[in-house]
Amino acid sequence: MRAFLNTVKVDPLRLFFSPSLLNRRKTNFVSLRSFSYPSKTLTRIQTAGVFYCKEMATVSSEAAAKTLIEVKDKIELNEVEKQIFDRLVNTLRHFNLNTELRVAGGWVRDKLLGKECYDIDIAIDNMLGSEFVDKVREYLLSTGEEAHGVGVIPRNPDQSKHLETARMRLLDLWIDFVNLRSEDYSENSRIPTMTFGTAKEDAYRRDLTINSLFYNINTSSVEDLTGRGIEDLKSGKIVTPLPPKDTFLDDPLRVLRAIRFGARFGFVLEEELREAAACDDVKNALKAKISKERIGTEIDLMISGNQPVKAMTYIADLTLFWVVFNLNPKVEPTVSEECQGLCVAYLDAAWNLIHLIGGSSFTGEQRRLCLYAALFLPFRNTIYKDEKGKKVPVVNYIFRDSLKQKASDPETVIKIHRSLEKFLTLIPLLTSNDKTQPAEVDMGMELFDVPITSKLRVATGFLLREVKEFWRVGLLISTMLYPSDTDSAQDFLEKKFELDRRKDLFKAAEDAIVNLGLERVWDLKPLVNGKDIMTVLQLKSGGPLVKEWQQKLLAWQFAHPAGTVEECLDWMKETHLKRAKME
Repeated sequence: MRAFLNTVKVDPLRLFFSPSLLNRRKTNFVSLRSFSYPSKTLTRIQTAGVFYCKEMATVSSEAAAKTLIEVKDKIELNEVEKQIFDRLVNTLRHFNLNTELRVAGGWVRDKLLGKECYDIDIAIDNMLGSEFVDKVREYLLSTGEEAHGVGVIPRNPDQSKHLETARMRLLDLWIDFVNLRSEDYSENSRIPTMTFGTAKEDAYRRDLTINSLFYNINTSSVEDLTGRGIEDLKSGKIVTPLPPKDTFLDDPLRVLRAIRFGARFGFVLEEELREAAACDDVKNALKAKISKERIGTEIDLMISGNQPVKAMTYIADLTLFWVVFNLNPKVEPTVSEECQGLCVAYLDAAWNLIHLIGGSSFTGEQRRLCLYAALFLPFRNTIYKDEKGKKVPVVNYIFRDSLKQKASDPETVIKIHRSLEKFLTLIPLLTSNDKTQPAEVDMGMELFDVPITSKLRVATGFLLREVKEFWRVGLLISTMLYPSDTDSAQDFLEKKFELDRRKDLFKAAEDAIVNLGLERVWDLKPLVNGKDIMTVLQLKSGGPLVKEWQQKLLAWQFAHPAGTVEECLDWMKETHLKRAKME
């Protein structure tokens, strides 16, 4: 970086604050101490780094504000939707019910945007969802059609779930049924008293104006009862129907939903909404009132969505990062709050690398965990001590305690993080024209009689068996840290423009691994089983010695891909005999 700046005779401070460069970098502050700037100037640089996410959010917001969204004048139903709605209307007629049925929220929004949506929520004006579902089931039975998957999800006010929801499956689609609501809060309680409400009252209790639209099934028409849902949809704005702070305190999860929809559609978060989302009252309510499972679900939808970097940038900008990704208080070493910028920068780089390499190289699950591994990369060496004093990676705490994700997620991400040092050692060997050089990788075992020309294949084979189908993820993350002798995070941020070079590095290493025949090496069946090993060693039971020899024999198999069972056993007997004589 310094050599480059000296060559082109450009003031690095001027270069850093260039709007076009800032837009390209999307990065944290660079390390410019070697240019001998005054302390006040360096403070200015660091301040810019701390607020990098805010700058990026502003740039994207301004771009989104200039875009006018195409919104359809009316909703066109597909055949399945027509059949479902016909069954619901026929239920009304069958029982002579004076009931209005409305599809609420996301389905209406997506249909108006010309997108298909399979998440249908029905709002009912004069009965509970469970009561109407019973009517639908009875009607279906009268026509000879069986009702499937009928059930009720109870309300849970302590977790800001104020409505009972009934569910049933119609034509292979899950349909949710709830009553229209109005809410009254007592002076000393945040738990509302639920009463039946009008459609307009219900619309104003929704999280966002773009989600407050109704499709009236009875009249086949769209209803915009807040008076601005369609307008905000067309102008690309994320706005709450009521004052945002009131809306968020009612259900603090709406903060994360606002961020998710803003990122997903590229919409602008209204300034008053941003201020409310970042205020302490809302952050405290998010921590106190919302279950970790619901927070984890929202975060996972963001990471798995079409704009994960924008979503995490919003979270960092609104000072919600440490509320969502809560760390154990006993972490070692201490993590600075500014680390969130580095987390987002790594996520940004991984997201761009995935697209440069080609999304088809990764499955959906591999992409998802790759992004988590990148986001939590600054924590890869951070641990905490559990109740028994055992050292545990803090990534495990984030997944299991802060997000309540499935147990396999932290296990996989931690494996990826632990593979990085070995990948960093192997990358120059895999990409070198001289494939005869030895692979000096600590595999935790001594490799007997492995030819020098085979050591690279052996070391790579063992590494890939550790991370299995996530080896490409480990390789991609490693290219972001390569070479390993650089000045860690700051050096990475300074060289972030070199994504094309990192892509080429990934491709070269990937091709080498494929050419070595190791692409799915974890599926390789050992030539010699434990029973054969016990026979050669004249053991009556298994144990550490058998496991040790299993590894040695696997190393021999990697080194001799065309080897036979007999050759492998002959090598084992010979090696065992030599070892016995030496002892």
